[in-house]
Amino acid sequence: MLSLCMIVRDEAEVLARCLDSVKEYAEQIVIVDTGSTDGTPQIAQQYGAKLLFTQWEDDFSKARNLSFSAAEEDYILWLDADDALSPQDGEKLRLLKERLEKTPADMVMCPYQTSSVVFYRERVLRRAAQFVWKGRVHECIPPRGTVAYADMTVRHLGSNKDRGTRNLRIYRRWAQEEPLFGRDLFYYGRELMYHKFYREAAEKLEEMLAGEGWYVNKIEACKTLSECYLAMGRRDDALRALFGSFLYGEPRASVLCAAADVFFSERRYRDAALWYEAALSCRDHSAEGDFESPNCRGLFPVLQLVVCYDRLGDREKALFYHKKTEEIAPANPSVLFNRQYFGL
Repeated sequence: MLSLCMIVRDEAEVLARCLDSVKEYAEQIVIVDTGSTDGTPQIAQQYGAKLLFTQWEDDFSKARNLSFSAAEEDYILWLDADDALSPQDGEKLRLLKERLEKTPADMVMCPYQTSSVVFYRERVLRRAAQFVWKGRVHECIPPRGTVAYADMTVRHLGSNKDRGTRNLRIYRRWAQEEPLFGRDLFYYGRELMYHKFYREAAEKLEEMLAGEGWYVNKIEACKTLSECYLAMGRRDDALRALFGSFLYGEPRASVLCAAADVFFSERRYRDAALWYEAALSCRDHSAEGDFESPNCRGLFPVLQLVVCYDRLGDREKALFYHKKTEEIAPANPSVLFNRQYFGL
């Protein structure tokens, strides 16, 4: 029924954690090792995995496609070594398998939680549909066929593995060999921003926004572009980038909070409050693939509103929003501080 397909390299620290969380739900485990020098292959063998070895070629899709080619079951679940399922989500996977036997689907989208951000990814795929991974890094499978949704959450727990400049190196080489467009150009710009090449990142992101691209990636590109401009001291351009995201879809809470943060840093508390309050009315777009923390629609703007109205001298509104934070996260350190500050 289900083949678990993974690609690994030097993941001895976390591989068993991942496999322990999912082993009872997978009829087959396929692991492609791209050059481990630690005990990763031995751990894979302990779990009865079908183990393949290949040379790493700076191409995640190529390795993932190799893992998919060795799958033998009707459906494929893919995970990274530093991912895991909770026992509750393992049970949801069992129920999903039963559901797929009765109501087949080509692709199942599931929540992916990394730190405080939750977004949906293609997670379970019908083998007969012959899906192919695209992109050398930040790879994906373009949706097609019958797409279903499930609430089984895969949690990215991370590891101590140092990835350094690997992704940026891949993008630089890739961009030298052929032009990048759309999604790939967005992720290239984001990697440049992560490594503080703000001017170059801004150029790539502006190029992406001027061309083709999925609307969710364009909204994310606006947010990332704004961060670049703020880092370069170009405040007006940063705000233009944020508000430019409205061209591509409904306002996102993270965009409005970022705009509010600019005004807050300038002590323009009334302007900041306007955008923090607007963030509270934004819808959850995580099922569309948005990279956004739920806190941007809740705790964060409400905490900021407490501060804004306190500094505006409006104690009644400050207390109103403080009571909301008590409802959302009563044990949060900032909430506890404010409780003492207001003498409650």
